[in-house]
Amino acid sequence: MQLLLGILAAMSTRINEQQLGAWRSFITAHATLIEQIDQALNAAECIPLHWYDVLVELHEAPEQRLRMNELARRVVLSRSTLTHLATRLEQSGLLRRERVGSDRRGAYAVLTAEGAAALRKAWPIYARGIRHYFLQHLSDEEVEVLSVIFQRLLKAATLPSE
Repeated sequence: MQLLLGILAAMSTRINEQQLGAWRSFITAHATLIEQIDQALNAAECIPLHWYDVLVELHEAPEQRLRMNELARRVVLSRSTLTHLATRLEQSGLLRRERVGSDRRGAYAVLTAEGAAALRKAWPIYARGIRHYFLQHLSDEEVEVLSVIFQRLLKAATLPSE
């Protein structure tokens, strides 16, 4: 029985070189492309990409506001990390926080006019980066395949554990 359990455990952790190479290429490509786009935003004197991600979620939300915990979930940040980032964005005038009336601990992050202007300024640079570093290297069919794959991975990652 011990031998069988050992074999099953080894099988579940076995990853071949091609699989590991695909994973490493994915994470390296992601980090590199994000860095390149962030550098382009910086060179154009725009907001950093991680600020953009927060502001665009607010822009797309009803009334351009989200509870802080929902915003953290959408931008895949811990609540603590988002709180620090929101403080910097608030100090820059790009968002404001409003208390939730019924919940003394709860707060909304609300997009300001300055935040919306920062998004409008950054979008052309961001879009150019997406085209230059990502889309120009892919066919329409490859974009579709990647979309299906990443949606499947996101769905699997957000399903409750059994």
